[in-house]
Amino acid sequence: MAPSSTDVHDSLLGPSAIPGYDSIVTPRADDPEDAFGSAEGRKRLEKQLLRKLDRRVAFLVLVSIMNYLDRSNAGAARLSGLESDLHMSGSQFNTLISILYVGYVLMQIPSNMFLSSLQRPSIYLSSCVFLWGVCSIATGISQTFAGALASRFFLGCCEAAWHPGAMFLLSRWYKRSELAWRISIITSGSTLSSAFGALIASGVMGTMDTVFGFAGWRWLFLLEGSVTILIAVFAIFVIPDYPSSSASWLTPKELALARRRLEEDVCHGDLDQAKYLSTLTQALTDWRMWWLSTALLCIFATDSFVNFFPTLSATMGYSPTVSLLLCAPPWIVATITALIVASHSDSSRELFWHMFIPLLITVAGFVLAMSTMSTPVRYLSLFLMAQLNITIKLFMAWVSNSFPHSPRERAVALALINSVAHIGNVGGSYFWPSSWGPSYFKSFLLCILMAVIALVISQRYRSYLEAANKAAEEDERLKGLPKGFRYLL
Repeated sequence: MAPSSTDVHDSLLGPSAIPGYDSIVTPRADDPEDAFGSAEGRKRLEKQLLRKLDRRVAFLVLVSIMNYLDRSNAGAARLSGLESDLHMSGSQFNTLISILYVGYVLMQIPSNMFLSSLQRPSIYLSSCVFLWGVCSIATGISQTFAGALASRFFLGCCEAAWHPGAMFLLSRWYKRSELAWRISIITSGSTLSSAFGALIASGVMGTMDTVFGFAGWRWLFLLEGSVTILIAVFAIFVIPDYPSSSASWLTPKELALARRRLEEDVCHGDLDQAKYLSTLTQALTDWRMWWLSTALLCIFATDSFVNFFPTLSATMGYSPTVSLLLCAPPWIVATITALIVASHSDSSRELFWHMFIPLLITVAGFVLAMSTMSTPVRYLSLFLMAQLNITIKLFMAWVSNSFPHSPRERAVALALINSVAHIGNVGGSYFWPSSWGPSYFKSFLLCILMAVIALVISQRYRSYLEAANKAAEEDERLKGLPKGFRYLL
């Protein structure tokens, strides 16, 4: 006997938390609009639901900005005496950058597995935001390299919850065809923080230096950490919980539709079978996890230049303040292009070329930077490099699309792939030793190598998804079945 709509709902989300849910959503698998009046009525209700969701996503952008500001401000602080004040030498600055990603890698998987079992992810995620604000302040008051190293490690542990957690939370509200745009909206916080973070750092370190006896770079950590803590308090009330929970900001019908949308968008073929990923042990035996992890690891290693963006800007010969100001325009342009590309990706339901054309543009930027020390050409190369953020944003949408069978499967997939891939940031931090400057020819060469490997691996995976779609189409044709689930390519 075929499962009813209600059976599918229970297998996915558990018992309803809404009084009268069954009276709102009737088990009419043949007519998904019936419960909402008509196709037109459902369309209007869906627009209302998405508007309310999108307003909350807008707040998540602010959290993402602080996530990347608190993570990347060490690069700006380097231009204002961080290394000399903490008596750092050799590759210790690279280690300070790298250690954050060690904590990030260690905590992502347990964090997302824990998150998937909670009814109130808003409290958990907000608590992590609060704690990473505390860690940022701790970095600002550190007096030794060891103290700063410990603060950065725990900062990575706390920040590990946010990115994969936010991606998983989005996948519990939005359909796969809606995810790329929303993920780009949230992760645009990274590019906005790179743009405005440089401006903020320039202002803070230029005006607050020696105030109350603190160096400008210390004020940068103190102020940004304090703002993060304040945002965490508001986040408790704004971050949405899962559709399976109650939501005072939605009407019962809107919440019922949110659940129905999840049922319709999931791959229904074998929802009740244990072969799908539900535990970390099962995840570790799935080749797709390691294939995608390797591709994203190479992309993150390619992206290692981001932590040294102020350093690359400084190679053009300007003062620290001007060098930081020059960092902003490339990231502003990158934010705009990311939103345009993500929107087109959603509307065209295509991911691969929307991801990897920006990667090739980034490689062109590396080649330009390697070829000359000319100031105009070097500055142009920074604009081209910044386009890599598009690839990273859409890749996470591709991961979510690749694991559609259950929310828990998706949570483990996002966390495991993102966690393993951040090993690329750990190693990539050592691509940029000071002794290779100011040209950083070898650094750019390593980044190009990583980009090429990522492209080859991803092309092979696209071929696999294409074959899976063709097999499903043929199976439906032979059995006379209606069109079912398809992977986005």
